[in-house]
Amino acid sequence: MANKVAKKNELRFRRKLRIRKKVSGTTERPRLSVFRSARHITAQVIDDSTGKTLLTVHSYESGNRANKDVCKKVGADLAAKCKAAKIGAVVFDKNGYRYHGRIAALADGAREAGLSF
Repeated sequence: MANKVAKKNELRFRRKLRIRKKVSGTTERPRLSVFRSARHITAQVIDDSTGKTLLTVHSYESGNRANKDVCKKVGADLAAKCKAAKIGAVVFDKNGYRYHGRIAALADGAREAGLSF
């Protein structure tokens, strides 16, 4: 079983590197990177030209597992923080994950709250 999990993580890491060769954040349009664990989800807005994380939002405060509803709320919170920091557009980095479920819910929540990507 452990070998299957290791293979799955290795394949995700390869996809992540393939994506990162093409996707890069700038000062005008930073990169929105998403990390999904078994229980929670984390989103960071990163300026790759300076190598700085501008802001971070995660689902730890909710106390519940990060289901689609919680992820949508995290996306909306992220968009609100981006507006406060005067960031209107980002480049979406799904970090090797498939664009469905919790990842798509976070992206939809951010788009509905006014963030464009």
